[in-house]
Amino acid sequence: MVETSQTRSERRSIPTRLERQNPLTFVAYVALLAFVLWSFQGAGWSFSALVSGGPSMVDFLSRAWPPTTERLPQLSTALLETFQMALAGTVIGVILSVPLAMMATRGLTRPTVLGRVLGASARLLIAFFRTVPDLVWALVFVISVGLGPFAGTLAIAVDTIGFCGRFFAESMEDVEKGPGEALTAAGASRLDTIFCAVIPAAMPSFITTSLFALEKATRSSVVLGLVGAGGIGIELKVAMDFFDYQLAMTIILMIFALVLVVERLGSIARRNILEGNSQ
Repeated sequence: MVETSQTRSERRSIPTRLERQNPLTFVAYVALLAFVLWSFQGAGWSFSALVSGGPSMVDFLSRAWPPTTERLPQLSTALLETFQMALAGTVIGVILSVPLAMMATRGLTRPTVLGRVLGASARLLIAFFRTVPDLVWALVFVISVGLGPFAGTLAIAVDTIGFCGRFFAESMEDVEKGPGEALTAAGASRLDTIFCAVIPAAMPSFITTSLFALEKATRSSVVLGLVGAGGIGIELKVAMDFFDYQLAMTIILMIFALVLVVERLGSIARRNILEGNSQ
């Protein structure tokens, strides 16, 4: 078989499977592997405990099935409250994220000392909101405003600001600079440039990020109920505390259905947005 020039070129372009590493890189890989194994040990990972816990899981499932429908109307109301918390918190968080992201976006604030201070402060605030878990925010707001869905809504709003603020700022930094520069050259103000060129270009990303935030908030709102922040989470906690596993299974399946519907609708909306933007 005659080897053509194209075959030789393809053979030369195939990379080697494993490149020879220098000693420093090899030591770094070994240290990383050792740290991962050490983390498993610190996490208490145990195959024996996993195997021995199998019968207990089977016992839980046998006692939880079939799910009960005795309190279905009350649980449906609590589930609706959970989604209302997620939706209201997401809307508030998205609205407040936009001005904060505008200040945090590099290149949008004025190149002055005040502008740099505002930008750094906005980025620091977004990072703070993002790094503190939403469960901690729920505890803080339960102490502040009391038990109930309002505390959960506030916790979701703050968490959404941290989530959306970061991605909104990155989306505005990645937009094409040409239209904004053309408006600036035509005499448009900085605010006009932002609202007429930057935000419209980043709007598809804004919408998809907001939909992801709603999906995230729907899952989080269930957990927030465990600390008294409203929703169906408190119902799940009471059912587990009283060993009412059939009721707990009903609640788990209802939560699964809610999250599945929200994620499915979000996927459809994102696909339509992306297809409409590409046309």
